[in-house]
Amino acid sequence: MAFTYRRILAYFLRGLLFLTPLAVTAYVIYAIFLFLDNLIPVPIPGIGILMVLGLITFIGYLASLFFTGRVFEWFERGLVRIPLVNLLYTSIKDLMGAFVGEKKKFSAPVIVQVSENLSRLGFITQEDLSIIGEPELIAVYFPHSYNVSGNVFLVPRDKVKPLQGVKSTDVMKFMVSGGVSSLK
Repeated sequence: MAFTYRRILAYFLRGLLFLTPLAVTAYVIYAIFLFLDNLIPVPIPGIGILMVLGLITFIGYLASLFFTGRVFEWFERGLVRIPLVNLLYTSIKDLMGAFVGEKKKFSAPVIVQVSENLSRLGFITQEDLSIIGEPELIAVYFPHSYNVSGNVFLVPRDKVKPLQGVKSTDVMKFMVSGGVSSLK
């Protein structure tokens, strides 16, 4: 009996861990939209969305300036000193940086030979794994179909072949769609 209750409790906690950040994020965005929509006395539908997009763009502009860039760096250094916030903030920042910014990670689509008759599409995320004592391996991310998750495998370089003549965005769409989208 205890095994079943523990398993149910573990599933509940795992579901809570998955849903809570999504719910909090959705609520915060909703609250910001409502707040911004109510700032202007004349009701204009959608003004909150435009204001949030403008605010994000303005913050990005400020972050790129020399003086305010230092302020953002100082703020970021303070954030990474807080134990749980450090884990969340750096993970989200790295994930966002993988898609946008100067250090895009999903820009090198590859095909990895898994066995003689089986290959998988993926993206190189790390070329140098000598820090973990594996200089002959590279990290390849394999997204799951119809899901925002995937696996990272460390594979020998000779099993990885870069894909030529295809955009990384098309490869990602192809994989996430379960092979339904066409490779252009």
